[in-house]
Amino acid sequence: MAAEFTEDKILWEGRKHWLWFPFSFTKYSLTEDRFYSQKGLLNTHYDELLLYRVTDICLTRSLGQKICGTGTITLTCKGDAQRVVTLRNIKDSIRVKNNLSRLVEKAREERSIIGREFFGPGGEEPDEDPVL
Repeated sequence: MAAEFTEDKILWEGRKHWLWFPFSFTKYSLTEDRFYSQKGLLNTHYDELLLYRVTDICLTRSLGQKICGTGTITLTCKGDAQRVVTLRNIKDSIRVKNNLSRLVEKAREERSIIGREFFGPGGEEPDEDPVL
């Protein structure tokens, strides 16, 4: 899927699962510095996320997901606006989350990005409407 948009090496490809089965029209791909998603069959939505913009990665696994070997990964991203990307029912979710975390740190190091780009002084998020 990401091969349509990039010539970069694809490190991981997956899709949303239903129980143990990957019966879904939601596909995900991961390269060194980008995350791609494709949703839909007839009307398809393509999304691309630069990994250096990810500020938080969260993994949740319900009892049913543990039994099926899946989990839900939530990426919180910062850019022009805060955005949340959710990868539901991902197979081997712990491994995928760990790889995502490693790649996010690598992408931020390569761009020399530190917390100031995403947070204001003192580690707090900047005010949307500053008081003058």
